[in-house]
Order: sequence, then structure tokens, then C-alpha cells
Amino acid sequence: MKQTLLEIKKSKFIGLLYNVNNVLDVENILLQLKKEHKKATHICYAYKIVNGAEIVKFSDDHEPSGTAGKPILSVIEKKKMSNVLICVIRYFGGIKLGAGGLVRAYTKCASSLFLEE
Repeated sequence: MKQTLLEIKKSKFIGLLYNVNNVLDVENILLQLKKEHKKATHICYAYKIVNGAEIVKFSDDHEPSGTAGKPILSVIEKKKMSNVLICVIRYFGGIKLGAGGLVRAYTKCASSLFLEE
């Protein structure tokens, strides 16, 4: 697992990158994150698993549609990665970012997981 932390307009975004082999791995990780981050406002994610058949899924977790999961998935696609799960956990800081701001924030957080490579 790899982790990053960004603060954007008082909201904290925690990015997490996992290697996964199947949907069960993803479900177990998400369950654990929901237990660990009970006070988080959103736990958004995207994953791509390729083991014979391609499985791709993303979730905005109650952020406006298309502002969180899709941007995270676009980072996975841009990096040409597979068998990965990227989660971005948001703790709302009181300042609304707007749809464009959310897309930029989730993209930046997911992308920052790859800066040290």
C-alpha cells in the first residue's frame, strides 16, 4: 500500500494505492477503510482488475456524480495500470469546492500517489 495526504481548502484528502487480485480483495479493503475512517465524509474509489476478464468499477460515494470516482479511474487508465485499487478518503473542511474543484482535487490526490516513481 502507498499513501499520500493533501489538504485543499481545509478538506483533507487521503490517497491510498493497493495492489489487488480480485473483487474480494477490494471489498475487504473497503470494509476496513470504512471501519478505520468512520468520520470521513466520503470514501471514493476506482479499481481495475485484469485476470482473464477486465473488471472496472468506481464510486463517487455521494459526491456529485462524476466528480470523484471517474477522475480516480482516469488516473489508473492514464498510468496504464491494472490489478489496482485507488481510494481517496475525504474529510470535509467546511469550504465547498464545486464540481470542477472536486474533479481537480480527486485527480491531484490520485496522481500524487505516483510522484515518487
